[in-house]
Amino acid sequence: MNRQSLARPISGFERMLLAFGVALLLIYAGARVYSVVFSRWELHRYWQMQSTKSDPKSKDNPDFRLWSKQRVAAYQASLKSRSPLPLGVLKIPSINLEVPLLEGTDDLTLNRAVGHIEGTAAPGSLGNVGVAGHRDGFFRGLKDIQTGDVIELINQNRTDRYVVDEILTVSPEDTSVLSDRPRPSLTLVTCYPFYFVGSAPLRYIVHASRTAPGQRENGQND
Repeated sequence: MNRQSLARPISGFERMLLAFGVALLLIYAGARVYSVVFSRWELHRYWQMQSTKSDPKSKDNPDFRLWSKQRVAAYQASLKSRSPLPLGVLKIPSINLEVPLLEGTDDLTLNRAVGHIEGTAAPGSLGNVGVAGHRDGFFRGLKDIQTGDVIELINQNRTDRYVVDEILTVSPEDTSVLSDRPRPSLTLVTCYPFYFVGSAPLRYIVHASRTAPGQRENGQND
């Protein structure tokens, strides 16, 4: 018996199984690509912005009007280094802030974005999510934030909405502001006073509580 006599045409059922297997493989590959590149439009846009070594006046750069000259220069210098994909995007419409959230609070991270504080709850999870930023950079606009303002934290899978319920100043040693609160929370931290020359002596804290799905900012249900 030769090899040709062993060969047989592929049946219709086998073709269907093969096509189904290929489709599953493509779906899996697509899901993997989605998880790597963060298909949410906001994350993709900010990743492009962070990777662009553009002119300071470019529309792709942050609004520098409140920034110190030193912080603008530090931001531009930070673009020369590669940056990881953001954990998410922090949006505060009342002060016109949209900024990528990166992991960590080292100098490079805070010159380029705002940083998730190590040891605090992960974005999108329960607990108190701590976020730090420079007072003469991205977080200078916090000087105008008010209780009742909405903060959005957008990550790969969800958008969490928080409402500001407390604003206070504390000493740098007071880490209790990052402790868990009665409800899932977001805590923004920056130095204070905002226009202090030199190393600022205090910390400006913005506490915000997460709203339940379908709940308006005033606590009423839709």
